[in-house]
Amino acid sequence: MDQPESNKPEGNKPGLLERLSTMLLREPEDREQLVGLLHSAYERNLLDADALSMMEGVIQVSEQQVHEIMIPRAQMDVIDISQPPEQFIPFVIETAHSRFPVIDGNKDNIIGILLAKDLLRYYAGEEFNVRDMLRPAIFVPESKRLNVLLRDFRGNRNHIALVVDEYGGVCGMVTIEDVLEQIVGDIEDEYDINEDEDNLIQDAAGNWRVKAATEIADFNDALGTSFSDEEYDTIGGLVIKAAGQLPKRGDSVVIDDLVFTVLRADSRRLHSLLVERNPSQQVLENVS
Repeated sequence: MDQPESNKPEGNKPGLLERLSTMLLREPEDREQLVGLLHSAYERNLLDADALSMMEGVIQVSEQQVHEIMIPRAQMDVIDISQPPEQFIPFVIETAHSRFPVIDGNKDNIIGILLAKDLLRYYAGEEFNVRDMLRPAIFVPESKRLNVLLRDFRGNRNHIALVVDEYGGVCGMVTIEDVLEQIVGDIEDEYDINEDEDNLIQDAAGNWRVKAATEIADFNDALGTSFSDEEYDTIGGLVIKAAGQLPKRGDSVVIDDLVFTVLRADSRRLHSLLVERNPSQQVLENVS
């Protein structure tokens, strides 16, 4: 005799994998249909938002190439082999990376990778030679697909690769964290700006939420400022210049009478900013 539905043992309930299998019995014919099925599973509460986002990220990674996510050559933090440890160690501490490409003269001549943890030997008073500490540098073409790169990272246990262009010159670098970030993504919150919305959104308090990719000319028109766009095209570039480095989420930078607070950022770029009038500047104006 069949057991009543309410009396069936807990183990007979279909798991997430079984429910997804049921959803995917109708084999999708292309990626668009596959994404559509995943969204349908989300709408039926078979997937939560984080799981859906990661699955979409996995699909995206299989289509992306290294040049789309690499850290550009100009933004690479490197160590020159000619520098003594006491000279480059403060730079290592300031940037807080775990791995550094080591160059001999210029960024086209990368001779290896230095792990920050290997510098402990220097502090331990052991005989220390930077060349002896270097790990082999891995080079990949900028057209390499991210899913293949991730498989290579896992296979050779490297976490960093140098990217070369068609002429063999170094044009950037990429880490395993950069690839995984494409899958996991950023957790959306109240500070996120919809990609379909305007670049500049003013709130009830008179402050502005601004996409970092907003052109400086458009920013000037909206806020009545007169920032120069000769050196940088975007407001994100202007903020990075003023900060002297890539600021992190929550960091604030004051430029003239405005305070720029980073709302979203990753390891490579700024995404969105909160722009407010500088309170101290307003006080001075009221006093005068």
